[in-house]
This record gives sequence, C-alpha cells and structure tokens, in this order.
Amino acid sequence: MRITEIREKAVKLDVNIRNAVFAFDDMTTSIVALITDVVRDGVPVTGFAFNSTGRYACGAQMRDRFIPRILRQDPDSLVDEARGNFDPDAVLRAMMFGEKPAGDLERSVGIGTIEVALWDAMAKIEGLPLHRLIADRYGDGTSADSVFCYVGGGWYSPGETPESLKDEMRGYLDQGYTLVKAKVGGLSIDDDVRRIETILSVLDGGHQLAVDANCGLSPARALEYAERLKPFGLRWFEEPVHPVDFDAMSGFVAAYGNPAAAGENLFSVEDFRNLFRYAGFRPGTDLVNIDVPQSYGIGTCAKILETGRSFGWAPASFIPHGGNQMSLACALGFGMGMCEAYPHVFGAFSGYADGARVRDGYLPAPQLPGVGFEGQNELYSLFRDLAA
Repeated sequence: MRITEIREKAVKLDVNIRNAVFAFDDMTTSIVALITDVVRDGVPVTGFAFNSTGRYACGAQMRDRFIPRILRQDPDSLVDEARGNFDPDAVLRAMMFGEKPAGDLERSVGIGTIEVALWDAMAKIEGLPLHRLIADRYGDGTSADSVFCYVGGGWYSPGETPESLKDEMRGYLDQGYTLVKAKVGGLSIDDDVRRIETILSVLDGGHQLAVDANCGLSPARALEYAERLKPFGLRWFEEPVHPVDFDAMSGFVAAYGNPAAAGENLFSVEDFRNLFRYAGFRPGTDLVNIDVPQSYGIGTCAKILETGRSFGWAPASFIPHGGNQMSLACALGFGMGMCEAYPHVFGAFSGYADGARVRDGYLPAPQLPGVGFEGQNELYSLFRDLAA
C-alpha cells in the first residue's frame, strides 16, 4: 500500500462579493488529488480535497516541500498495519520534517489540504463515508443522520438594495434553512444596523440571524458594534477583531454579553489553546469556528477538540468553517453543533451533494464513500481532470 503521486492545481474562484476586509475578485484555491496503488472497481483509489475558501492557492509549498517529503518516505512507514490503511499521523510527521516551530499559517493550509485528501482516500479504501471513519477513529463509531446547517450569506454585493437583501434571505428560508448569517463591519455602523433591521424584517427574530465582521473591526469600533447590536439578540457575533488579539476579543465578549464566535483564522492547537485561555470565551455560550483543511487537517482537529475539552468545551460548541463536503464530514464525525452553507456563492466550490436538500434547517449525512465529492458533478469534474 503506497501513495504513488500527489497532484495539485490552482483554480480561480469566479465571484464578485466582499466582506468587511477584502473582495474575492482575485481569490484562488488549491485542489489536490492524492493517488494510491490501492485498486477499487478497477481504478486506483484517489483522495481529493481543496483548501476551503478565503485563503489563496498554496501550490508552491506543496510542490517544493510537502509532496516531496511524503513521496520520499519508505511506503511501509506511512501505513498503519493494524488497521490495514494509511497512517495520517505518519504522513503529517513526514510533511512537517524540517519545519521550524510557529509560522503555522505559511504551511498549515497546504499540509491540511493534503491531509484531508488522504482521509478521503482512507475512507474510500474502507468503503465508508468520511464522517463514519472519523467517528470510528475519534469517537464511539456512530455519527448522526443529519446536522443543523445555516447559511453564510448577506455578503456586500454590488447594486444591493433593501429589497434584494430581503429577497436573498427569503430565498434561504424557502430552501429550508432556519438560520442565516450576514456581514457587518464593511459599511458605517448606521448602515450595517439598517441592513440588520432589513434582514430581521423577514425573519421571526434575532435568534435566526448571526453576523460576521471577518476580523475587520478595530478594538474601539468593535465595542461600538457591541453596544449597538446587543439589543437585537442575535444568534452570535462572529470574528469582531483580529484573530489573535485575545485581549480585544475578551473586551468585546464582556461588552456584548450575547454569544460570540471566533476561530476560523487560527491554525494550530496552540492558537486555539490561547483562544480558550485569553479570549474571555464562555463554554456553553460562545462558539468556536475551525477551518479543518486550513489548520493542518483532521488529525489536528481531533487534538484541538481534545484541548477544548480540557477547558470545558464540548464538540457541540464547535462549527467547522467553509460550507462544503469536507466540513460536513467533520461536523458529523466529531459531533460538532452545526455546519455552514454557501449556496451558489463560490461556484463549483459551493454547497453539498447535488441531490442534498435542507429540511427544517437540517442537512442529511452523505452516504458515498469518502468525502463525497463524487456527488457534486461540477466540482468532481475538476478533481477527475486533475487525476486523469
């Protein structure tokens, strides 16, 4: 059993949206195909992944460092003989060889994307959906039949009007979602408040709306938002300040009082440990985001969840960032509280299996072996071409 080849390619996203910090006009992502010598149905088992959305393609690091390090290993050293499958911890150690501590973001996205592709291949080898394999390795072997799913919407879009914003939100409700999220911090606070009031006019209350500032507020401005938005009773306020300014985050949490969320721009166990220690976050009230392919992958996600437990955090308080099949598998396999969706926002990289439908806010668990990209025709065609 061996990994025979790992291929990567940068793909440009075709989007015209922005958040409080930047526009996505030039955004790219890396897609990965990890090819093995294990044959199923007459073809080599191949694992796929992409580096979520919001971080640019990282092929240079993959080509120059991580892929060569894996391929030069003794193949037997990357196999868990007892399980009859690859050993993801051994593969991670191979990719980390010669890497200096800290500076995680420079490598965590490339490493995590390859690692998730490995898990896709591992699940296919065992004939299991990835969420089942994760549950087998890190839980009691069971995973839920569905998971709550909310919409990451309300982006700042050219030509937006109050009516178009309301139509967008009504459309999500019509698709079966019961919780939506919108951007804040990219306009004046008065204009953002008006956007929130517009969205709430088509919802049943603040419990159906979360907001996300994408780390774009200064500490002082974040406190202004805390004061103005607190009366709305929103489901949560996400990423108000710089992701590692834990003092500013703690000040915001204390001033806001209502649930807050952060974490999708952290990239290591140590980053999350500092969040739990210093950000003023409250287990059972606040929420922790994690982008698994961008933070070293599934094995590291398990370690972050274990670190969270030592601070009183249950997996149900975690939300994987990036509405895609990879995050869905992690939400189900680790027993996280919910997952996210970006309907039609990021082209082929949006959403879930073509036939998946949200009902009363819940998304069914995929049943295809692996991540389940094969159920997304447009996206799978990119992977298939890469592996051909």
